[in-house]
Amino acid sequence: MSSHHFVKEQQEPAMLIMGTEQLSYEQIAPLLEWVPTVLVAEPVVDTVLSWGIKIDVILATSEYQKKHFQLLEEQYPLRFLTCQQGKFLEEGLQYLIATKHPAVNIIDYDHRQLFQLEEKLDLVNIVVFDGPIRYFPVMGKSFKKWFPQSSVQLHAPDHTLIEMKTAAESQFINIKHATFVEVEEGTITFQSMQPFWIGEMVGVEN
Repeated sequence: MSSHHFVKEQQEPAMLIMGTEQLSYEQIAPLLEWVPTVLVAEPVVDTVLSWGIKIDVILATSEYQKKHFQLLEEQYPLRFLTCQQGKFLEEGLQYLIATKHPAVNIIDYDHRQLFQLEEKLDLVNIVVFDGPIRYFPVMGKSFKKWFPQSSVQLHAPDHTLIEMKTAAESQFINIKHATFVEVEEGTITFQSMQPFWIGEMVGVEN
Protein backbone atom coordinates (compact mmCIF):
# COMPACT_ATOMS: atom_id res chain seq x y z
CA MET A 1 0.00 0.00 0.00
CA SER A 2 2.99 2.30 0.46
CA SER A 3 3.24 2.56 -3.33
CA HIS A 4 0.12 4.70 -3.12
CA HIS A 5 2.37 7.69 -2.57
CA PHE A 6 4.82 7.22 -5.42
CA VAL A 7 2.70 8.65 -8.23
CA LYS A 8 1.06 11.81 -6.90
CA GLU A 9 0.99 13.75 -10.14
CA GLN A 10 -2.55 15.03 -9.56
CA GLN A 11 -3.66 14.08 -13.05
CA GLU A 12 -6.45 11.81 -11.81
CA PRO A 13 -9.52 13.15 -10.01
CA ALA A 14 -9.01 13.44 -6.28
CA MET A 15 -11.46 11.71 -3.96
CA LEU A 16 -13.27 13.62 -1.20
CA ILE A 17 -15.13 11.21 1.07
CA MET A 18 -17.89 12.98 2.99
CA GLY A 19 -19.78 9.89 4.13
CA THR A 20 -19.83 6.11 3.88
CA GLU A 21 -23.48 5.18 4.41
CA GLN A 22 -24.62 5.39 0.79
CA LEU A 23 -21.81 3.54 -0.98
CA SER A 24 -19.84 0.38 -0.29
CA TYR A 25 -16.10 0.02 -0.68
CA GLU A 26 -16.68 -2.17 -3.75
CA GLN A 27 -18.50 0.68 -5.48
CA ILE A 28 -15.75 3.26 -4.97
CA ALA A 29 -12.79 0.88 -5.42
CA PRO A 30 -12.62 1.49 -9.21
CA LEU A 31 -12.08 5.20 -8.51
CA LEU A 32 -8.96 4.32 -6.50
CA GLU A 33 -7.30 2.40 -9.32
CA TRP A 34 -5.19 5.33 -10.48
CA VAL A 35 -4.06 6.37 -7.01
CA PRO A 36 -5.94 9.62 -6.45
CA THR A 37 -5.31 12.05 -3.63
CA VAL A 38 -7.78 11.00 -0.92
CA LEU A 39 -9.37 13.49 1.49
CA VAL A 40 -11.68 12.24 4.25
CA ALA A 41 -14.04 14.13 6.53
CA GLU A 42 -13.56 13.59 10.25
CA PRO A 43 -16.81 11.65 10.96
CA VAL A 44 -15.92 8.78 8.60
CA VAL A 45 -12.17 8.37 9.09
CA ASP A 46 -12.51 5.10 11.04
CA THR A 47 -14.68 3.49 8.38
CA VAL A 48 -12.37 4.54 5.54
CA LEU A 49 -9.32 3.23 7.42
CA SER A 50 -11.15 -0.07 7.99
CA TRP A 51 -11.51 -0.35 4.21
CA GLY A 52 -7.72 -0.25 3.91
CA ILE A 53 -7.70 2.99 1.93
CA LYS A 54 -4.59 5.13 2.38
CA ILE A 55 -5.69 8.64 3.36
CA ASP A 56 -3.69 11.70 2.32
CA VAL A 57 -5.61 14.44 4.15
CA ILE A 58 -8.04 14.28 7.08
CA LEU A 59 -10.41 17.24 7.31
CA ALA A 60 -10.78 17.62 11.05
CA THR A 61 -11.46 19.95 13.96
CA SER A 62 -8.63 20.90 16.29
CA GLU A 63 -10.17 18.70 18.99
CA TYR A 64 -10.11 15.64 16.75
CA GLN A 65 -6.49 16.27 15.79
CA LYS A 66 -5.40 16.41 19.43
CA LYS A 67 -7.18 13.14 20.23
CA HIS A 68 -5.89 11.31 17.15
CA PHE A 69 -2.40 12.73 16.82
CA GLN A 70 -1.00 9.17 16.49
CA LEU A 71 -2.59 8.88 13.04
CA LEU A 72 0.10 11.18 11.65
CA GLU A 73 2.67 8.49 12.41
CA GLU A 74 0.50 5.41 11.80
CA GLN A 75 -0.66 6.64 8.38
CA TYR A 76 2.46 8.57 7.33
CA PRO A 77 2.60 10.57 5.10
CA LEU A 78 -0.74 11.95 6.27
CA ARG A 79 -1.68 15.51 7.11
CA PHE A 80 -4.53 17.15 8.99
CA LEU A 81 -6.40 20.10 7.52
CA THR A 82 -8.07 22.10 10.27
CA CYS A 83 -11.79 22.72 9.68
CA GLN A 84 -14.71 23.92 11.71
CA GLN A 85 -17.47 21.39 12.26
CA GLY A 86 -19.72 21.39 9.21
CA LYS A 87 -17.11 23.03 6.95
CA PHE A 88 -15.40 19.86 5.75
CA LEU A 89 -16.63 20.07 2.16
CA GLU A 90 -15.84 23.76 1.74
CA GLU A 91 -12.33 23.40 3.16
CA GLY A 92 -11.66 20.25 1.17
CA LEU A 93 -12.56 21.92 -2.10
CA GLN A 94 -10.47 24.97 -1.25
CA TYR A 95 -7.49 22.72 -0.55
CA LEU A 96 -7.88 20.89 -3.88
CA ILE A 97 -8.19 24.16 -5.78
CA ALA A 98 -5.16 25.64 -4.00
CA THR A 99 -3.10 22.53 -4.78
CA LYS A 100 -4.20 22.67 -8.43
CA HIS A 101 -6.09 19.40 -8.62
CA PRO A 102 -8.10 19.52 -11.86
CA ALA A 103 -10.98 17.31 -10.72
CA VAL A 104 -12.59 15.60 -7.73
CA ASN A 105 -15.06 12.79 -7.06
CA ILE A 106 -17.15 13.72 -4.01
CA ILE A 107 -18.43 10.60 -2.24
CA ASP A 108 -21.78 10.60 -0.39
CA TYR A 109 -22.98 14.16 -0.97
CA ASP A 110 -26.67 15.04 -1.06
CA HIS A 111 -27.55 15.68 -4.72
CA ARG A 112 -30.20 18.20 -3.61
CA GLN A 113 -27.28 20.48 -2.70
CA LEU A 114 -25.57 20.23 -6.10
CA PHE A 115 -26.41 23.79 -7.13
CA GLN A 116 -24.20 25.07 -4.30
CA LEU A 117 -21.19 23.52 -6.03
CA GLU A 118 -21.64 25.30 -9.35
CA GLU A 119 -19.63 28.37 -8.35
CA LYS A 120 -16.58 26.09 -7.99
CA LEU A 121 -16.85 24.48 -11.42
CA ASP A 122 -14.68 27.11 -13.11
CA LEU A 123 -11.87 26.07 -10.75
CA VAL A 124 -12.26 22.29 -10.43
CA ASN A 125 -14.27 19.63 -12.25
CA ILE A 126 -16.72 17.98 -9.85
CA VAL A 127 -18.50 14.64 -10.01
CA VAL A 128 -20.80 13.65 -7.12
CA PHE A 129 -21.81 10.20 -5.92
CA ASP A 130 -25.05 10.05 -3.93
CA GLY A 131 -26.22 6.52 -3.25
CA PRO A 132 -26.31 4.52 -6.49
CA ILE A 133 -26.24 7.62 -8.71
CA ARG A 134 -23.25 9.45 -10.17
CA TYR A 135 -23.96 13.12 -11.01
CA PHE A 136 -21.93 15.25 -13.39
CA PRO A 137 -22.57 18.86 -14.41
CA VAL A 138 -23.42 20.27 -17.82
CA MET A 139 -22.40 23.92 -17.85
CA GLY A 140 -21.97 24.43 -21.60
CA LYS A 141 -25.65 24.23 -22.59
CA SER A 142 -25.22 21.04 -24.63
CA PHE A 143 -23.92 17.56 -23.84
CA LYS A 144 -23.70 14.47 -26.06
CA LYS A 145 -22.94 10.97 -24.79
CA TRP A 146 -23.55 7.32 -25.52
CA PHE A 147 -25.84 5.78 -22.90
CA PRO A 148 -26.82 2.17 -22.29
CA GLN A 149 -30.53 1.43 -21.93
CA SER A 150 -31.13 2.87 -18.49
CA SER A 151 -32.90 5.39 -16.29
CA VAL A 152 -31.21 8.81 -16.15
CA GLN A 153 -31.95 11.61 -13.68
CA LEU A 154 -31.98 15.21 -14.88
CA HIS A 155 -31.38 17.57 -11.98
CA ALA A 156 -31.94 21.32 -12.29
CA PRO A 157 -34.11 24.00 -10.68
CA ASP A 158 -37.83 23.31 -11.05
CA HIS A 159 -39.31 24.33 -14.42
CA THR A 160 -35.95 24.26 -16.21
CA LEU A 161 -36.51 23.06 -19.78
CA ILE A 162 -34.07 20.45 -21.04
CA GLU A 163 -34.20 19.14 -24.61
CA MET A 164 -33.36 15.47 -25.11
CA LYS A 165 -32.47 14.45 -28.67
CA THR A 166 -31.91 10.94 -29.97
CA ALA A 167 -31.48 9.69 -33.52
CA ALA A 168 -35.23 9.09 -33.66
CA GLU A 169 -36.84 12.01 -31.84
CA SER A 170 -36.53 15.20 -29.83
CA GLN A 171 -38.51 16.14 -26.74
CA PHE A 172 -38.51 18.89 -24.12
CA ILE A 173 -38.55 17.89 -20.47
CA ASN A 174 -39.91 20.26 -17.83
CA ILE A 175 -37.79 19.56 -14.75
CA LYS A 176 -39.43 18.83 -11.43
CA HIS A 177 -37.86 17.28 -8.34
CA ALA A 178 -36.30 13.89 -9.13
CA THR A 179 -37.06 13.91 -12.86
CA PHE A 180 -36.06 10.55 -14.34
CA VAL A 181 -36.15 9.69 -18.03
CA GLU A 182 -35.88 6.25 -19.61
CA VAL A 183 -33.28 6.20 -22.36
CA GLU A 184 -32.66 3.61 -25.04
CA GLU A 185 -29.14 2.51 -25.89
CA GLY A 186 -27.46 5.03 -28.15
CA THR A 187 -26.09 8.55 -28.42
CA ILE A 188 -28.22 11.18 -26.73
CA THR A 189 -27.85 14.95 -26.68
CA PHE A 190 -29.14 16.97 -23.73
CA GLN A 191 -29.24 20.74 -23.94
CA SER A 192 -30.63 23.65 -21.96
CA MET A 193 -30.12 27.38 -21.62
CA GLN A 194 -29.30 26.85 -17.91
CA PRO A 195 -26.74 24.66 -16.14
CA PHE A 196 -27.99 21.21 -15.16
CA TRP A 197 -26.74 17.88 -13.81
CA ILE A 198 -27.10 14.38 -15.23
CA GLY A 199 -27.35 11.41 -12.88
CA GLU A 200 -26.39 7.89 -14.00
CA MET A 201 -26.90 4.71 -12.01
CA VAL A 202 -23.63 3.08 -10.92
CA GLY A 203 -22.80 -0.10 -9.07
CA VAL A 204 -26.38 -1.32 -9.00
CA GLU A 205 -25.41 -4.69 -10.41
CA ASN A 206 -23.88 -5.55 -7.05
